[in-house]
Amino acid sequence: MRAMKTPLPTHKKLVHQTRMPVRWGDMDAVGHVNNAMYFRYMEDVRIEWMRAVGRDTAPPGQGAVIAHAFCNFLREIAYPAQLLLTLYVSDAARTTVETWITMEREDQPGVVLAEGGATLMWVDFTQHKAAPLPEWLRAAVA
Repeated sequence: MRAMKTPLPTHKKLVHQTRMPVRWGDMDAVGHVNNAMYFRYMEDVRIEWMRAVGRDTAPPGQGAVIAHAFCNFLREIAYPAQLLLTLYVSDAARTTVETWITMEREDQPGVVLAEGGATLMWVDFTQHKAAPLPEWLRAAVA
């Protein structure tokens, strides 16, 4: 049986990189990073990017929610390691922007251990519906 994999697009814009340590507590009982942690790493890099462009990640009344997320587990990650996470984005749509992230060990550049992505949808929380992306986010992905 062949594993299903969601490919990352070839056309994407690099917007942020960060380094992150793998913590002992990130591992599961079989000695590698728990699958849920990969999604946490991706969340951390998206939030760090939003803060780097000077924006509150939870403005009153509106914000980004994840409409879709995926991860391709390519090679296992284990403690100890220092990860390099690279964040890419798509062009902005009316209410969404696509994000993709690659994960490498800092001491093994170019060897992608995992890659994933998420569709960020901008939402008006008071109306419980999608809202147009704010201008600051459009500018950040332009």
